[in-house]
Amino acid sequence: MAKSKELIRAVKFTLISISAGIVQALSFTLLNELLRANYWFAYLVSLVLSVLWNFTINRKFTFKSANNIKLSMLLVALFYAVFTPVSTYLGHLAESAGVNEYIVLAVSMISNLILEYLYTRFVVYRGSCDTANQSK
Repeated sequence: MAKSKELIRAVKFTLISISAGIVQALSFTLLNELLRANYWFAYLVSLVLSVLWNFTINRKFTFKSANNIKLSMLLVALFYAVFTPVSTYLGHLAESAGVNEYIVLAVSMISNLILEYLYTRFVVYRGSCDTANQSK
């Protein structure tokens, strides 16, 4: 039962993250194509929008956590305090070396999906999954 619950949780996280990925890809494309923003600016803005979307929906529907929202957001912010500069720098290097910016974005998004799930499940919501009152 616990394995199937975790599988369902991982599938929910993936589906919600895909919607966050759409938010990120659309906002990145708008900034990149319409405003001609440079890679790092378009990436950072689109990443922030995606993270806010993903955190809000996954907290309620995937992890169903009653954990302190400020603490949870702080822990997510700590993840992104490491992930964002590393992925922005590596993305900039790749894009500067001639790799298409959309390939760079896709690799970054896939890395983010995997790393964020593991971090969120086992650090942010460790011990607090399914603790929210579902009658609300």
